[in-house]
Amino acid sequence: MQVTINGIDTRYVLSNESGGPWLTFIHQLAGDLSVWDQQAGYFRNDFTVLRYDLRGHGQTAVSPDSFSIEQLSDDLAELLHKLGAPRTHVVGLSIGGMVAQQFAADHADLVDTLTVVGAPAYIREEARPTFTQRAASVRENGTASIVDATLERWLTAEFRQRHPEVVEQIAETIMRTPSEGFARAAEAIRSFDVRQKLVSVVKPTLVVAGKHDAGTPNAESQMIADAVPGALFETLDAAHLSPIEASTQFTALLGTFLRSSV
Repeated sequence: MQVTINGIDTRYVLSNESGGPWLTFIHQLAGDLSVWDQQAGYFRNDFTVLRYDLRGHGQTAVSPDSFSIEQLSDDLAELLHKLGAPRTHVVGLSIGGMVAQQFAADHADLVDTLTVVGAPAYIREEARPTFTQRAASVRENGTASIVDATLERWLTAEFRQRHPEVVEQIAETIMRTPSEGFARAAEAIRSFDVRQKLVSVVKPTLVVAGKHDAGTPNAESQMIADAVPGALFETLDAAHLSPIEASTQFTALLGTFLRSSV
């Protein structure tokens, strides 16, 4: 399904057979809503499950201008408004976890709970050039050029060896991501910083880190849990894509958290 959000033609998938509370999933950089397929199938019996593609990802149009994580947060608020959602549980992975934090801080009245997966509270000064370089490299060489390095960061070697079919699907998603969509999102990540806002987040919060996540070290995820009053912090035996690599454990963890917060 498509809807225009803040001038951007946006793809979303809504499973509302249950008529239950809203539960929104936000994907990673160079990903799309399919990363949440397993969780959507599991939670659709009890929740109204919303997934969507961020600007320039999947089947959502590439933004004609640069944008910020704040604007991606506003995109979600507008999407919920257009779909008639009163509020939602929000779960974000990687850049999706950044959007989720920003959303919980800027649109608190729309949030039931917050779950942040594999994301920091801010981008360290020394890490910012990395995103500038990735954006420039992809603009020049395309997203196919980053597939191998990205998969090495996202999934452990053992998982990649055991599940080549999953790896192939994720690789195809990366390659399908428009170069300019990736580049603009990478540039938005570069200046992300919600450290001063996290203390204002009062909704139940779960922070999940992959034990083997080199891209977002556990200490950076722990910072979020330490800043949000009463937040829970959990680690899973996975790299960056813990909802994929440790899907059973992640889904059980999220389910327990959501049930305890209703």
